[in-house]
Order: sequence, then C-alpha cells, then structure tokens
Amino acid sequence: MRTTMRLAVLGTGAALAVTAIGATAAQAEDGGAGNITIDKVVINGGKPVVVGTTNVVSAKVSVTASDDSGIAETTYISAFGPKPNYAQIWDDEIKCVKASATTSTCTGTLTFDPKASVGFVGNNAAATWKLGTLVSANDSDFIHRDAATTFKVQRYSKLTVNASPEPVKKGKTITVTGKLSRANWEDNKYHGYANQSVKLQFRKKGSNTYTTVKTIKSNSTGNLKTTVTAATDGYFRYSFAGTTTTPAVNAAGDFVDVR
Repeated sequence: MRTTMRLAVLGTGAALAVTAIGATAAQAEDGGAGNITIDKVVINGGKPVVVGTTNVVSAKVSVTASDDSGIAETTYISAFGPKPNYAQIWDDEIKCVKASATTSTCTGTLTFDPKASVGFVGNNAAATWKLGTLVSANDSDFIHRDAATTFKVQRYSKLTVNASPEPVKKGKTITVTGKLSRANWEDNKYHGYANQSVKLQFRKKGSNTYTTVKTIKSNSTGNLKTTVTAATDGYFRYSFAGTTTTPAVNAAGDFVDVR
C-alpha cells in the first residue's frame, strides 16, 4: 500500500478545516468594489518555504492595503498549490496595524507540518503556490486577488562530502565521495536526488574562497564520487545549485592534509 505524506498548512493557533465556502472564496475570480488597493504582499520574507521531514515550518504573511476611508480588515489569506494542497488564515488569526489613516499592514502565519494528519498530499506539493487574499475598507470597499503573489514550497536538501585518504602524499589520488538527498513527503525520510549536477569545490588552507574543480552528476541513489590529484592542504566540498523544487545546499568542507 502506498504511503502518502501529510503536509498540513495551518493557520496560527487552529487546525485547518477547508470548508466548501473557504475553498470557493480562495479560488474565486479576482474582483472588488471601490478604490481600495493591495499595495504589497510578502510571504516568508520573499524566500521559498523549505520543508523537511519532521519540523513544522512557519511562514509569516503580510498584506499591505490602502483605501481613502482606511482598512477595516483582511477577511482571509489563502495559499494553494497543486490540488489538493490548500491553506487559509481566517480573520481572527490576522492582525492589522495602521501605517497611516489610509494604509494598514495585516499579518498572519501559515505553518507547514510534514507529519500532520490533514491536507493529504505528496511530493507534488513542491511547486509554485498562489497566495490570495480578501481585504475590506471602512466604507465597505473590498478587493479580492486570487494570486496577489506567488511563492515556492521546496523539499529540504542535504549534501555530504568525504575526501580520503587523510593525510595524503602530494601527487597521489584523492577520492571524494558524498551524497545529495532531499525530503520525501511520502514516507518522511530523505532519499537520494538522482542525476543532478553537483560541483566539486576546493578551498586552499588560509583562503576564504572556494573554486570549482569539476562538475559531476549524482547517480541513481544520489551518491557522488570522483577523484582529484593531491596538490596542497585545503578543504573539499560539494555544492548543489538547487532546482525549482529543491533549494541550493553546500556540504561542510572536509580538510585534507597533503604532505
């Protein structure tokens, strides 16, 4: 039987219950009335939301809006990706603070829990999500945007390196192994990320800068292996640039003593 990862996206302080009315509102067409505007929407500081296999990840959302009568409230903030991934923060979980008589910034928090019991999805949750919102003004003007902004949800990545033998004689061969892996939300474990380009980099002892020695690809299980000639003391690491679904990651440098 196939095990499905449970990625729950919850409003602060309450479990997400996606109701028919909520889903309809979140997926409704853009609309509104009056001269109210949404000026800025930011989620997670503009960075992707990266989720691993165990820890709950919180992402702050802020919506700045303006109207000549002032902002009354943000009724909801919703986030949705590939079906059935969906989340919503309702008005009682959103705090609005005035910046001026006409402008307010309303904030709330989405949480992403790979082990929760609601929001059953798989690895397709690693995608570009839409963030929608509905804001109302004191004079009853309102504005709804289905995709006021977009953001990425990504699978946490790990990268290791081991250079051997240590120590090694100058001119001899150094074998550098490692593994590139990422979170799998179907079994909440880390699996090798296959067929990905990864750079082998070297930093000479006393230097702060890594330079690329060569680029190789991970094998079918995410393992990495290559060889270089020992020249001088320094640190080897693997570096992965990332993909749309998986963030960039660098392995911690492994020191090799060349004698």
